[in-house]
Amino acid sequence: MAAIVLATVNAKWIHPSLALRLLKANLEDPDQCAIVELALRQPLAEKTAAILAESPRILGISVSVWNHGATVDLLGELEQLWRITADARSFGPRRPVIVLGGPEVTYLPKDADIFRFADFVIRGEGETAFAELCRSILRDKAAGCPDMNGTAAGHDSLNVYSQVKISGKMNVPHSTFIDAVPVDPAVIKPGYSLYTAEDLQYKLIYVEASRDCPFACAFCQSAAEPAGFTGTSEGPPARPAEHAGVREFPLEKFLADLETLLRRCGKNSRGPRTIKFLDRSFNSNISRALQILEYCLSKTRSPDGAYPGGLQFHFEMVPAVFPEELRKMLVRFPPESLRLEIGIQSFKPETCARINRASNPERELEVLHFLRTETNAVVHADLIAGLPGEDYASFGTGFDRLWSGLSGARGPAAAGTFEIQPGILKCLPGTPLRAMTESGVFQAEYDSSAPYEVRATDSLSKADMDAVKNFARFWELIVNRRPFPELLPAAGKPVFGRFMELSRRLLAHFGRNWGIPKEELRKALETSSFF
Repeated sequence: MAAIVLATVNAKWIHPSLALRLLKANLEDPDQCAIVELALRQPLAEKTAAILAESPRILGISVSVWNHGATVDLLGELEQLWRITADARSFGPRRPVIVLGGPEVTYLPKDADIFRFADFVIRGEGETAFAELCRSILRDKAAGCPDMNGTAAGHDSLNVYSQVKISGKMNVPHSTFIDAVPVDPAVIKPGYSLYTAEDLQYKLIYVEASRDCPFACAFCQSAAEPAGFTGTSEGPPARPAEHAGVREFPLEKFLADLETLLRRCGKNSRGPRTIKFLDRSFNSNISRALQILEYCLSKTRSPDGAYPGGLQFHFEMVPAVFPEELRKMLVRFPPESLRLEIGIQSFKPETCARINRASNPERELEVLHFLRTETNAVVHADLIAGLPGEDYASFGTGFDRLWSGLSGARGPAAAGTFEIQPGILKCLPGTPLRAMTESGVFQAEYDSSAPYEVRATDSLSKADMDAVKNFARFWELIVNRRPFPELLPAAGKPVFGRFMELSRRLLAHFGRNWGIPKEELRKALETSSFF
């Protein structure tokens, strides 16, 4: 059992939470803390049992847009179990102090349903704020302060230091907001040492060389401030001026930490390990990016066999920043060692202007052409359906341009594959896009619960949006996953209209776009006249 438990519900088992490891690493006494990672598809009873078994004094839960609903279910079930224990006056697990944090709760309004389960809500980056809160709670308990299980006792005596400010009780009993300012990357501990041998053998490994983003796309929470960012009692203070841009971890220290992590990967690897950088725009600082890439390149050439399973490095890059020196670097990476996520989002300049995103379609296509013809990189490109001013026709035109540019460009050096992800716009809390909808500048209907997908806009009807969603699902099953390489659409030719019709027929045939047996899908494709 541990005094502090840090938990989250991961989208998949293979996605370990770097956030939990960062929080634990920066506690005053990390040995007091246990990490409990759960998965969306895991039975609820297993999730609750894992937490109850630890019987913590403090339970911290990281909440994201993807696990919001699952977290509410988890907390609701835990509350019932704790209440049964309390009512029976038994010696079973007692309710701990519950602390919620993470990107989702940072931007939610104060009356959000999830907050009824919380004693404290940390909005913003939690490494310092959570450590100081835990120290205060555990110190008060050690001093004999009243038990906080199920009560607000002790809250007023918390000594929350200069990094946070308590903004007052919410209208939900016993809950307090703590508003954390951005941390200094130079002083926090990275947490990479907390990846387990199992993580290093079987899971994605997340690292971060920087935080924040130099861009301010309206749909992204990188362009948002935590709820109530004016600095009033309604929410956290505005970011200090020195944090207005990208915050970078000290390069020498970061590379040393990465070296230690990769050596552990080599010892534990049973196959290719993906090292995924969480930097939102990795190539925004070219000189720094080149130094990190040079280091990563050296790890793809391991003459001493230090990485027997192989390493693949995953970066998110913006197509607007691809100078010659970056291109020369990327060309040097061998096959299967580099994966690049390139956000296109829209090829329509008017739409990009409305969401505060730079647009140069010809340059973006040229960058994609270079990556496909001159490098071995696996390229993952994104388009978003539902953006302001983007209608069915313009989205289809953009998709055809992207498909033609990626599939029609293939050079002798290219060994990598590519993926196109047609995503659906999400109207995330705190974003400028959400404010645009609330003011009527952008007319859109969207789900009120996470993940806040847009259902229709003034440019895209619900029927068309539903068709695009179905298209995206079958595109993922058939083209991105490539289960039948011989049954792919023709390279370099328009595909949107034909695949849209195919996806409609497949939905009508199967009655669903999920859980389709592979051989039945093959048979349906072989009898179609589309490929």
